[in-house]
Amino acid sequence: MKFRWKTAAAFLSLALLMAGCSDNGDTEGQESSEPVEQSDSKTLVVANGSDMATFDIHDHNNTSTEAVHVNMFNYLVKNGGEEGFLPDLAESWENKDETTWTFKLREGVKFHNGDDFTAEDVKFTLERVAKDDSLLEYGNYNQIKEVNVLGDYEVEIVTNGPEPALLNRLSRLGSGMLPKNYIESEGWDVFLEEPVGTGPYKFQEWKKDDRLTLVANEEYFGEAPKWDELVFRAIPEDSTRVSELMTGGVDVAVNVPPTDVERIEGTEGVHVEQTPTQRVMMLVLRTAEGNPTSDPKVREAIDLTIDKEAIVESLMGGAGTVTRTRVTPGNTGANESLYGTSLYDPERAKELLAEAGYADGLELTLSSPNGRYLKDKESVELMSAMLGEVGITIDLELLEWSAFNEKYQNRTFGDMFLIGYGNSMFDASLALERLTFEQAAGETDYNNPETEQLLETAETNMNAEERSAQYQEAQELVAEDRPHIYLYQLEAITGINDRIDYEPRLDEMFYADSVNLK
Repeated sequence: MKFRWKTAAAFLSLALLMAGCSDNGDTEGQESSEPVEQSDSKTLVVANGSDMATFDIHDHNNTSTEAVHVNMFNYLVKNGGEEGFLPDLAESWENKDETTWTFKLREGVKFHNGDDFTAEDVKFTLERVAKDDSLLEYGNYNQIKEVNVLGDYEVEIVTNGPEPALLNRLSRLGSGMLPKNYIESEGWDVFLEEPVGTGPYKFQEWKKDDRLTLVANEEYFGEAPKWDELVFRAIPEDSTRVSELMTGGVDVAVNVPPTDVERIEGTEGVHVEQTPTQRVMMLVLRTAEGNPTSDPKVREAIDLTIDKEAIVESLMGGAGTVTRTRVTPGNTGANESLYGTSLYDPERAKELLAEAGYADGLELTLSSPNGRYLKDKESVELMSAMLGEVGITIDLELLEWSAFNEKYQNRTFGDMFLIGYGNSMFDASLALERLTFEQAAGETDYNNPETEQLLETAETNMNAEERSAQYQEAQELVAEDRPHIYLYQLEAITGINDRIDYEPRLDEMFYADSVNLK
């Protein structure tokens, strides 16, 4: 699919068309639907735009997958935001020195298969991800040197150097505790087919690209699960998700198109919540020699050509904020001077392309998921039209999430791809770690020694003020170098059945037991 539009009016018309109708164009002008049934069923059904990626907590960095996992696995600690870090599988902890932490574990906890949770499981879980560089989460845990078992319910975590964000790391994604004995006796293949955790819900069935079903864990160590059954459905098409909400087929529908908000709000039994998220949409560009995007002038031209404000207003219904950084307000190390701003100058973009030797234009590939994010398909189509205006012809590759995720893990994209990153760690280190030499290899291949030095120093700086300043400076360099072209921070538009009381979270985690049946 190639886009090369000849007039600005063309892509503005496209934006208006996309803003005026939903995916199948059949909802505009409709009257309110019949009231949606209010069931007292103890089955909670969630419609996502994509399926979960894997049950290997260490080999993905996907927020929507973590949002499922939090119901099956527990962390050592929870990030309570303004409340600080709260106990989960660890009852207490102590930072003994810059490289040594001790944790006292909760006793009496059992995995879903009946195995006891002990210090050996902590050592097994954390040392696996800290030592296996083939795992996607390795870069977020290789700060851990070793985990020492001090007793059945006490561990010592030793880091390679000062680690100011260890508790942040232990309260997210790759820190869900795994069952050592089960995995070692049965093997990883069995675990991935029949996953076992300590959480309030346990695995029942996964029909890939269709639905995942979890059931209540009656032996859970905490408060009894509120739901008998928890179902996550994968529904890529926006219109289908909305239809399922409107007919009572699902209780929660994510990524509701702005054009459907009024219709949902006008229907008895359902409503919409619009809430902030940590998610920043961006283009990821190759900077290595041999790629047209290795030229900083080409990258700048791409940035200046895309009217991010127009995309937010026309496609997202204003549910977003333009940004030149992924580290948004509320995260440690945020550079707020880069937030809420964007650059748009297509005439200068043409000059830059001519200076780079592309006065007659060039062709680039752009890959994007289809259905994973709010208006992802429409966004890249509109960006392709904009880029065509300055002479950049886009070969657009739209992929279902499973196919996109495979290319993402194997790092086999071409010139650019669209992705949206959240930040469940609430720290700049997670937002910027893919731009270090090691993590950038094969993806952006970004290589700026000044940025690298700042990121490396901040990673081990126990002085919070200095550390934030280092991350802020690094973001300014990244904004100029553009290995990532940041677009906008999304707000979540979520459709909800009135039978439940549910407030979407900033980190996009879906804790089923935070949802109440009215």
